[in-house]
Amino acid sequence: MGSLFESIGNFFTGGEQIPWCDRDVIAGCEREVAEAARGDSEERKNESIMRLSWALVHSRQKEDVQRGIAMLETSLGNDKSPLHQREKLYLLAVGYYRSNDYGRSRQLVEQCLQIAPDWRQALALKKIVEDRIAKDGVIGIGITATALGLIVGGIATALARRN
Repeated sequence: MGSLFESIGNFFTGGEQIPWCDRDVIAGCEREVAEAARGDSEERKNESIMRLSWALVHSRQKEDVQRGIAMLETSLGNDKSPLHQREKLYLLAVGYYRSNDYGRSRQLVEQCLQIAPDWRQALALKKIVEDRIAKDGVIGIGITATALGLIVGGIATALARRN
């Protein structure tokens, strides 16, 4: 019985396994980026920017997520390494998922899987995104069916009153 309630709860809450990031972690990453900009190697700057991007797209704050998406999209074409491209595509997919743009998230995770087809993290995100798309479809069908039932009930009531 407990697993039934858990599965119902997971249906409505998403039951996702994507981690969240707190504001203090983001602030620490921002300090790290500022320090790296004062003369560290280009590699160190890029690493600190990637950590900040990760923190931003995992934030609970929509504006942080949007900032992370913008940073990643800007840097996507700057790096030719397939490993770095894979990471950026994955983080973009997380960001778009957090922004409720599930179609774009699925598209990005598919691109990520073209680079690394067996990457378990991307495969898990793909399942989360597809489950969310399916859940939203079921909820949409339920809302439509309820609205249709109310309309039909209203018409039936109006016709019954006429007779």
